[in-house]
Amino acid sequence: MNTTPSGNRTHIGIFGKRNAGKSSLLNAITEQKVSLVSDIGGTTTDPVKKAMELLPYGPVLFIDTAGLDDVGVLGELRKNRAKEMFTQIDFALIVHDINDIDKEFESELLREFKRFSVSYMIVINKLDSADEKTKKQIQETYPEAFFLSTSKREDVLDFKKALINKLSKKMEEETIIGDLLPYGSHVVLVVPIDSEAPKGRIILPQVQLIRDALDHGIICHVVRDTELSDTLERLDKVDLVVTDSQAFQEVSKIVPEEIPLTSFSILFARQKGDLKTFYDGIKVIESLPPDARILMAEICTHNTSHEDIGRYKIPALLKRNLGESLRFEFFQGNEYPQDVSNYDLVVHCGGCMMTKKQMNNRLNLLNQVAVPVTNYGVLLAWGARILERSMKPFKNEL
Repeated sequence: MNTTPSGNRTHIGIFGKRNAGKSSLLNAITEQKVSLVSDIGGTTTDPVKKAMELLPYGPVLFIDTAGLDDVGVLGELRKNRAKEMFTQIDFALIVHDINDIDKEFESELLREFKRFSVSYMIVINKLDSADEKTKKQIQETYPEAFFLSTSKREDVLDFKKALINKLSKKMEEETIIGDLLPYGSHVVLVVPIDSEAPKGRIILPQVQLIRDALDHGIICHVVRDTELSDTLERLDKVDLVVTDSQAFQEVSKIVPEEIPLTSFSILFARQKGDLKTFYDGIKVIESLPPDARILMAEICTHNTSHEDIGRYKIPALLKRNLGESLRFEFFQGNEYPQDVSNYDLVVHCGGCMMTKKQMNNRLNLLNQVAVPVTNYGVLLAWGARILERSMKPFKNEL
């Protein structure tokens, strides 16, 4: 459970007014004191995240947010942090106190959910605090809502079942490679071991691709670039070679033209985003102005070195090809500029730590202001002069 990456979890946001019982609901679901609970409105400040295994559905990430009716200067900051979650969630829980139903507040939330294509479920909390007349009236108004008291375990268990049912109907994880290759195919994964590789382990995209191949009966051969040539000679059949983007040029020289070749980053660009959008974005590079403003966006946070792909290698590649006057800005983690209209190009990481929903929200925002976007792997393939070769496995999608 703890090792499932955030990008592979269904993100569930919990929203409501102050003191609606959002934190109590999260604590009841997880059976832990995850969020601080108080009768004082505004107890929750920054979003509180809790990963768990919601069986039999699977890994999820709950996000408890501040009350969206908060007031004052700090209240506005808390509300803004809560609203940032709209772009990160796959599913929402709207929590009402049965004694404080606010239809106008709910309507505003639903408009935002529609804007970001977020499915939702309405939860009426504090059922034990209302009289029978109020219960009947609210139940008639909200026939599809779930009514509960978070203090009652049976209510919470029934709620979990209802939530799992909703999620199961809405969510379907997309494969990385299972739809490209048939059962029994052979794929060679090229994993260079350099100073950026974590000691004692391989990085997340490589792990996820291996697991996806195993799930679909695809046979994996994992090698370093230094053993690639010998591996290809020993294998009678190779259906696809997938390489780390930074070794694209060297690997391309080793892999015969008749064997399809692509990269981990391109595969994740396809799974988490829109490969055609990234491919179209690369076409504008050579027509960028000399002082183009370029946003480098990377979802995971880590210490950087002179070999870091996003902060050093890609900017150096672009400057070699387009000139030293290019201007770069860097955003890591969930930080992302509110206004992206002033950029000439956005270069995004593969998104292995993001959900597909999060990536598509970013792409939609860029599309609205007509800012081109490409991906680390696509750009590195362009820089190595093998872009068209790396895209051949996906030619029907472009």
